[in-house]
Amino acid sequence: MRLFIDCRYVRPRVHDGISRYTASLVNAVADKAEVTMLIHDPEQLNQLPDLPHVLISSPTGPKEPFVARQINPHSPDVVFSPMQTMGSLGRRYRLILTLHDLIYYQHRTPPRNLPAPVRLGWRLYHLSYVPQRLTLNRADAVATVSQTTAELIAEHRLTSRPVHLIPNAPQAGAQPRNPRQPPTHDLVYMGSFMDYKNIPALIAAINELPGYRLHLCSPIDGATRARLTALALRPGQLVFHNGIDEWEYHQLLQRATALVTLSHAEGFCLPVVEALSHGTPVITSDLPIFREVTGSAARTYGAQVINSDDPTGFAAAVRALENPRDFATASSAARARSQDYSWAESAARLLALAESLTRTD
Repeated sequence: MRLFIDCRYVRPRVHDGISRYTASLVNAVADKAEVTMLIHDPEQLNQLPDLPHVLISSPTGPKEPFVARQINPHSPDVVFSPMQTMGSLGRRYRLILTLHDLIYYQHRTPPRNLPAPVRLGWRLYHLSYVPQRLTLNRADAVATVSQTTAELIAEHRLTSRPVHLIPNAPQAGAQPRNPRQPPTHDLVYMGSFMDYKNIPALIAAINELPGYRLHLCSPIDGATRARLTALALRPGQLVFHNGIDEWEYHQLLQRATALVTLSHAEGFCLPVVEALSHGTPVITSDLPIFREVTGSAARTYGAQVINSDDPTGFAAAVRALENPRDFATASSAARARSQDYSWAESAARLLALAESLTRTD
Protein backbone atom coordinates (compact mmCIF):
# COMPACT_ATOMS: atom_id res chain seq x y z
CA MET A 1 0.00 0.00 0.00
CA ARG A 2 1.31 3.43 -0.98
CA LEU A 3 0.32 5.82 1.80
CA PHE A 4 0.82 9.55 1.27
CA ILE A 5 0.66 11.86 4.29
CA ASP A 6 -0.03 15.57 3.84
CA CYS A 7 2.79 17.30 5.74
CA ARG A 8 2.14 20.79 4.41
CA TYR A 9 1.05 22.05 7.84
CA VAL A 10 4.38 21.10 9.44
CA ARG A 11 6.17 24.20 10.65
CA PRO A 12 9.84 24.45 9.68
CA ARG A 13 11.10 25.77 13.04
CA VAL A 14 8.71 25.32 15.97
CA HIS A 15 5.78 22.91 15.99
CA ASP A 16 2.23 23.94 16.70
CA GLY A 17 -0.43 21.31 17.43
CA ILE A 18 -1.20 20.25 13.86
CA SER A 19 2.48 20.29 12.97
CA ARG A 20 3.47 18.06 15.87
CA TYR A 21 0.55 15.70 15.23
CA THR A 22 1.58 15.27 11.60
CA ALA A 23 5.30 14.84 12.22
CA SER A 24 4.74 12.37 15.05
CA LEU A 25 2.35 10.24 13.00
CA VAL A 26 4.75 10.19 10.05
CA ASN A 27 7.59 9.01 12.27
CA ALA A 28 5.46 6.27 13.82
CA VAL A 29 3.97 5.05 10.52
CA ALA A 30 7.24 5.09 8.58
CA ASP A 31 8.47 1.83 10.13
CA LYS A 32 5.32 -0.01 9.14
CA ALA A 33 4.35 1.17 5.64
CA GLU A 34 5.61 2.74 2.43
CA VAL A 35 5.13 6.42 3.21
CA THR A 36 5.52 9.47 0.98
CA MET A 37 5.28 12.95 2.44
CA LEU A 38 3.55 15.85 0.71
CA ILE A 39 5.25 19.18 1.43
CA HIS A 40 5.07 22.69 -0.01
CA ASP A 41 8.30 24.11 1.44
CA PRO A 42 11.64 22.24 1.52
CA GLU A 43 12.30 23.80 4.94
CA GLN A 44 9.57 21.54 6.33
CA LEU A 45 11.97 18.62 5.94
CA ASN A 46 13.85 19.99 8.97
CA GLN A 47 11.05 18.63 11.17
CA LEU A 48 10.39 15.41 9.25
CA PRO A 49 12.08 12.01 8.88
CA ASP A 50 14.22 11.09 5.88
CA LEU A 51 11.47 9.69 3.66
CA PRO A 52 10.39 10.13 0.04
CA HIS A 53 8.57 13.41 -0.47
CA VAL A 54 6.69 15.28 -3.18
CA LEU A 55 6.71 19.08 -3.44
CA ILE A 56 3.26 20.49 -4.26
CA SER A 57 1.40 23.77 -3.77
CA SER A 58 0.60 25.41 -0.43
CA PRO A 59 -2.55 24.23 1.37
CA THR A 60 -3.69 27.85 1.73
CA GLY A 61 -3.09 28.84 -1.90
CA PRO A 62 -5.51 29.16 -4.84
CA LYS A 63 -4.50 25.76 -6.28
CA GLU A 64 -5.76 23.83 -3.25
CA PRO A 65 -9.20 22.82 -4.62
CA PHE A 66 -7.39 21.12 -7.54
CA VAL A 67 -4.41 19.70 -5.61
CA ALA A 68 -5.37 16.16 -6.65
CA ARG A 69 -4.08 16.98 -10.12
CA GLN A 70 -0.60 17.30 -8.60
CA ILE A 71 -0.95 14.10 -6.55
CA ASN A 72 -2.62 11.72 -9.03
CA PRO A 73 0.51 11.22 -11.21
CA HIS A 74 2.31 9.72 -8.18
CA SER A 75 -0.33 6.96 -7.83
CA PRO A 76 -0.97 6.86 -4.09
CA ASP A 77 -3.40 4.28 -2.79
CA VAL A 78 -4.47 6.40 0.19
CA VAL A 79 -3.82 10.03 1.14
CA PHE A 80 -4.14 11.02 4.78
CA SER A 81 -4.58 14.70 5.61
CA PRO A 82 -4.27 16.00 9.20
CA MET A 83 -6.81 18.68 8.23
CA GLN A 84 -10.27 18.56 6.68
CA THR A 85 -9.66 21.22 4.04
CA MET A 86 -7.53 19.32 1.54
CA GLY A 87 -8.78 19.67 -2.04
CA SER A 88 -10.16 16.53 -3.66
CA LEU A 89 -11.57 17.44 -7.10
CA GLY A 90 -10.65 14.73 -9.59
CA ARG A 91 -8.75 12.54 -7.13
CA ARG A 92 -7.90 8.96 -8.05
CA TYR A 93 -7.06 7.68 -4.57
CA ARG A 94 -8.73 7.02 -1.25
CA LEU A 95 -8.83 10.06 1.03
CA ILE A 96 -8.90 10.37 4.83
CA LEU A 97 -9.63 13.85 6.21
CA THR A 98 -9.13 14.85 9.85
CA LEU A 99 -11.33 17.12 11.94
CA HIS A 100 -9.64 17.96 15.23
CA ASP A 101 -12.32 20.05 16.86
CA LEU A 102 -15.30 22.36 16.41
CA ILE A 103 -13.70 25.32 18.17
CA TYR A 104 -14.19 27.83 15.37
CA TYR A 105 -17.97 27.55 15.42
CA GLN A 106 -17.94 29.17 18.85
CA HIS A 107 -14.74 31.18 18.41
CA ARG A 108 -14.69 32.30 14.79
CA THR A 109 -11.53 34.41 14.82
CA PRO A 110 -9.12 32.57 12.48
CA PRO A 111 -5.37 32.17 13.05
CA ARG A 112 -3.70 35.51 12.36
CA ASN A 113 -0.88 33.96 10.31
CA LEU A 114 -3.26 33.05 7.49
CA PRO A 115 -3.57 35.32 4.42
CA ALA A 116 -6.44 37.83 4.55
CA PRO A 117 -8.57 36.06 1.86
CA VAL A 118 -8.18 32.77 3.74
CA ARG A 119 -9.22 34.41 7.02
CA LEU A 120 -12.36 35.78 5.35
CA GLY A 121 -13.17 32.37 3.89
CA TRP A 122 -12.55 30.82 7.31
CA ARG A 123 -15.18 33.06 8.92
CA LEU A 124 -17.72 32.39 6.18
CA TYR A 125 -17.04 28.65 6.33
CA HIS A 126 -17.93 28.52 10.03
CA LEU A 127 -21.20 30.47 9.81
CA SER A 128 -23.08 27.17 9.49
CA TYR A 129 -22.35 23.44 9.54
CA VAL A 130 -23.27 22.97 5.88
CA PRO A 131 -19.79 23.65 4.43
CA GLN A 132 -18.27 21.27 6.96
CA ARG A 133 -20.69 18.52 5.97
CA LEU A 134 -19.88 19.01 2.30
CA THR A 135 -16.16 18.99 3.06
CA LEU A 136 -16.12 15.83 5.17
CA ASN A 137 -18.41 13.91 2.85
CA ARG A 138 -15.85 14.34 0.05
CA ALA A 139 -13.60 11.90 1.90
CA ASP A 140 -13.75 8.11 2.13
CA ALA A 141 -13.29 8.28 5.89
CA VAL A 142 -12.96 10.90 8.62
CA ALA A 143 -10.45 10.83 11.47
CA THR A 144 -10.47 12.76 14.71
CA VAL A 145 -8.22 12.95 17.76
CA SER A 146 -10.63 12.52 20.66
CA GLN A 147 -13.85 10.85 21.67
CA THR A 148 -15.11 14.29 22.69
CA THR A 149 -14.82 15.56 19.12
CA ALA A 150 -16.21 12.32 17.68
CA GLU A 151 -19.33 12.82 19.80
CA LEU A 152 -19.67 16.43 18.62
CA ILE A 153 -19.34 15.30 15.00
CA ALA A 154 -22.19 12.84 15.58
CA GLU A 155 -24.28 15.37 17.52
CA HIS A 156 -24.13 17.89 14.67
CA ARG A 157 -24.40 15.21 11.95
CA LEU A 158 -21.31 16.53 10.22
CA THR A 159 -20.66 13.50 8.04
CA SER A 160 -22.18 10.31 6.72
CA ARG A 161 -18.68 8.81 6.52
CA PRO A 162 -17.32 6.55 9.25
CA VAL A 163 -15.42 8.47 11.95
CA HIS A 164 -12.22 6.91 13.34
CA LEU A 165 -10.24 7.84 16.43
CA ILE A 166 -6.52 8.52 15.80
CA PRO A 167 -5.44 10.31 18.99
CA ASN A 168 -2.53 12.53 19.81
CA ALA A 169 0.18 11.07 22.03
CA PRO A 170 3.35 12.15 23.85
CA GLN A 171 6.75 11.73 22.27
CA ALA A 172 8.13 8.23 22.61
CA GLY A 173 10.84 7.81 25.23
CA ALA A 174 9.89 10.76 27.45
CA GLN A 175 11.90 10.42 30.64
CA PRO A 176 9.75 10.50 33.78
CA ARG A 177 10.90 12.89 36.46
CA ASN A 178 11.65 11.81 40.00
CA PRO A 179 8.31 12.42 41.76
CA ARG A 180 10.10 12.96 45.06
CA GLN A 181 12.33 15.71 43.68
CA PRO A 182 10.80 19.07 44.67
CA PRO A 183 9.70 21.08 41.62
CA THR A 184 10.81 24.60 40.86
CA HIS A 185 8.29 27.42 41.06
CA ASP A 186 7.78 27.37 37.29
CA LEU A 187 4.47 27.00 35.47
CA VAL A 188 4.41 26.15 31.77
CA TYR A 189 1.98 27.22 29.06
CA MET A 190 2.44 25.75 25.59
CA GLY A 191 -0.05 26.89 22.97
CA SER A 192 -1.11 29.76 20.79
CA PHE A 193 -2.20 33.21 21.94
CA MET A 194 -5.60 33.19 20.27
CA ASP A 195 -8.43 34.71 22.29
CA TYR A 196 -10.11 31.43 23.21
CA LYS A 197 -6.88 30.25 24.85
CA ASN A 198 -7.70 32.68 27.68
CA ILE A 199 -4.13 33.75 28.46
CA PRO A 200 -5.29 36.80 30.51
CA ALA A 201 -6.77 34.35 33.04
CA LEU A 202 -3.36 32.72 33.44
CA ILE A 203 -1.80 36.11 34.09
CA ALA A 204 -4.53 36.99 36.59
CA ALA A 205 -3.68 33.74 38.37
CA ILE A 206 0.09 34.37 38.37
CA ASN A 207 -0.65 37.76 39.91
CA GLU A 208 -1.79 35.79 42.98
CA LEU A 209 1.37 33.67 43.05
CA PRO A 210 4.40 35.79 44.01
CA GLY A 211 7.56 33.78 43.59
CA TYR A 212 6.29 31.74 40.63
CA ARG A 213 7.17 32.23 36.97
CA LEU A 214 4.84 31.61 34.03
CA HIS A 215 6.68 30.35 30.94
CA LEU A 216 4.85 31.24 27.73
CA CYS A 217 6.61 29.01 25.22
CA SER A 218 5.13 29.69 21.79
CA PRO A 219 6.08 32.32 19.20
CA ILE A 220 4.42 35.66 19.91
CA ASP A 221 4.19 39.00 18.14
CA GLY A 222 5.28 42.22 19.79
CA ALA A 223 1.81 43.74 20.16
CA THR A 224 0.38 40.66 21.88
CA ARG A 225 3.39 40.45 24.18
CA ALA A 226 2.98 44.10 25.19
CA ARG A 227 -0.74 43.64 25.81
CA LEU A 228 -0.22 40.60 28.03
CA THR A 229 2.71 42.13 29.90
CA ALA A 230 0.51 45.09 30.82
CA LEU A 231 -1.80 42.71 32.69
CA ALA A 232 0.92 41.48 35.04
CA LEU A 233 1.42 43.05 38.46
CA ARG A 234 5.03 41.83 38.36
CA PRO A 235 6.04 41.60 34.68
CA GLY A 236 9.22 39.76 35.61
CA GLN A 237 7.08 36.71 36.41
CA LEU A 238 6.28 36.28 32.71
CA VAL A 239 8.95 34.45 30.69
CA PHE A 240 8.32 34.81 26.96
CA HIS A 241 10.31 32.20 25.03
CA ASN A 242 8.93 33.24 21.61
CA GLY A 243 9.42 29.66 20.46
CA ILE A 244 11.29 27.03 22.41
CA ASP A 245 13.36 24.12 21.13
CA GLU A 246 12.38 20.56 21.98
CA TRP A 247 15.23 19.90 24.42
CA GLU A 248 14.64 23.07 26.41
CA TYR A 249 10.89 22.47 26.49
CA HIS A 250 11.25 18.96 27.89
CA GLN A 251 13.84 20.13 30.41
CA LEU A 252 11.37 22.77 31.55
CA LEU A 253 8.63 20.16 31.96
CA GLN A 254 11.04 18.01 33.97
CA ARG A 255 11.41 20.65 36.69
CA ALA A 256 8.17 22.69 36.62
CA THR A 257 5.40 22.51 39.20
CA ALA A 258 2.72 22.11 36.52
CA LEU A 259 1.70 22.65 32.93
CA VAL A 260 -1.27 25.01 32.89
CA THR A 261 -4.05 25.94 30.50
CA LEU A 262 -7.32 27.76 31.12
CA SER A 263 -8.54 27.52 27.53
CA HIS A 264 -12.24 27.94 26.76
CA ALA A 265 -12.07 25.28 24.02
CA GLU A 266 -9.73 22.51 22.84
CA GLY A 267 -9.76 19.58 20.44
CA PHE A 268 -7.21 17.59 22.42
CA CYS A 269 -4.38 19.82 23.75
CA LEU A 270 -1.29 17.73 23.11
CA PRO A 271 0.84 19.66 25.67
CA VAL A 272 -1.33 18.20 28.43
CA VAL A 273 -0.53 14.59 27.57
CA GLU A 274 3.12 15.52 26.94
CA ALA A 275 3.35 16.96 30.45
CA LEU A 276 1.68 13.87 31.91
CA SER A 277 4.27 11.68 30.17
CA HIS A 278 7.03 13.43 32.14
CA GLY A 279 5.12 13.01 35.38
CA THR A 280 4.37 16.74 35.45
CA PRO A 281 0.95 17.56 36.93
CA VAL A 282 -1.46 19.64 34.87
CA ILE A 283 -3.95 22.31 35.89
CA THR A 284 -6.70 22.86 33.33
CA SER A 285 -10.03 24.52 32.81
CA ASP A 286 -13.15 22.41 33.21
CA LEU A 287 -13.71 21.11 29.67
CA PRO A 288 -14.94 17.67 28.56
CA ILE A 289 -11.78 17.14 26.50
CA PHE A 290 -9.52 17.73 29.50
CA ARG A 291 -11.52 15.27 31.56
CA GLU A 292 -11.18 12.76 28.72
CA VAL A 293 -7.42 13.21 28.33
CA THR A 294 -6.54 13.30 32.02
CA GLY A 295 -8.93 10.46 32.87
CA SER A 296 -8.20 8.80 36.18
CA ALA A 297 -5.29 11.20 36.77
CA ALA A 298 -7.84 13.92 37.45
CA ARG A 299 -9.39 11.75 40.14
CA THR A 300 -6.06 10.80 41.67
CA TYR A 301 -4.61 14.31 41.63
CA GLY A 302 -2.33 14.02 38.59
CA ALA A 303 -4.53 16.68 37.04
CA GLN A 304 -6.65 19.40 38.58
CA VAL A 305 -9.66 20.78 36.75
CA ILE A 306 -10.82 24.23 37.80
CA ASN A 307 -13.06 27.08 36.73
CA SER A 308 -11.30 28.86 33.88
CA ASP A 309 -11.97 32.33 35.32
CA ASP A 310 -11.12 31.67 38.96
CA PRO A 311 -7.58 32.95 39.67
CA THR A 312 -7.95 32.22 43.37
CA GLY A 313 -8.87 28.60 42.68
CA PHE A 314 -5.95 28.34 40.27
CA ALA A 315 -3.54 29.69 42.86
CA ALA A 316 -4.86 27.22 45.42
CA ALA A 317 -4.34 24.33 42.99
CA VAL A 318 -0.72 25.41 42.46
CA ARG A 319 -0.02 25.83 46.15
CA ALA A 320 -1.46 22.39 46.88
CA LEU A 321 1.43 20.97 44.85
CA GLU A 322 3.93 22.57 47.25
CA ASN A 323 3.28 19.69 49.64
CA PRO A 324 5.97 17.09 48.76
CA ARG A 325 3.69 14.11 49.36
CA ASP A 326 0.88 15.57 47.25
CA PHE A 327 3.29 16.45 44.44
CA ALA A 328 4.73 12.92 44.40
CA THR A 329 1.23 11.44 44.23
CA ALA A 330 0.25 13.81 41.44
CA SER A 331 3.44 13.15 39.48
CA SER A 332 3.06 9.38 39.63
CA ALA A 333 -0.60 9.56 38.63
CA ALA A 334 0.24 11.83 35.70
CA ARG A 335 2.88 9.46 34.35
CA ALA A 336 0.57 6.45 34.73
CA ARG A 337 -2.22 8.15 32.76
CA SER A 338 0.09 9.07 29.87
CA GLN A 339 0.79 5.40 29.20
CA ASP A 340 -2.71 5.09 27.73
CA TYR A 341 -1.55 7.13 24.71
CA SER A 342 1.15 6.20 22.21
CA TRP A 343 2.05 7.18 18.65
CA ALA A 344 2.61 3.50 17.86
CA GLU A 345 -1.04 2.80 18.66
CA SER A 346 -2.22 5.85 16.69
CA ALA A 347 -0.08 4.76 13.72
CA ALA A 348 -1.56 1.27 13.89
CA ARG A 349 -5.05 2.77 13.79
CA LEU A 350 -4.19 4.89 10.77
CA LEU A 351 -2.70 1.93 8.90
CA ALA A 352 -5.66 -0.29 9.71
CA LEU A 353 -8.02 2.38 8.41
CA ALA A 354 -5.98 2.94 5.23
CA GLU A 355 -5.76 -0.79 4.53
CA SER A 356 -9.51 -1.18 5.04
CA LEU A 357 -10.12 1.48 2.38
CA THR A 358 -7.89 -0.25 -0.14
CA ARG A 359 -9.74 -3.52 0.39
CA THR A 360 -12.97 -1.84 -0.74
CA ASP A 361 -11.55 -1.21 -4.23
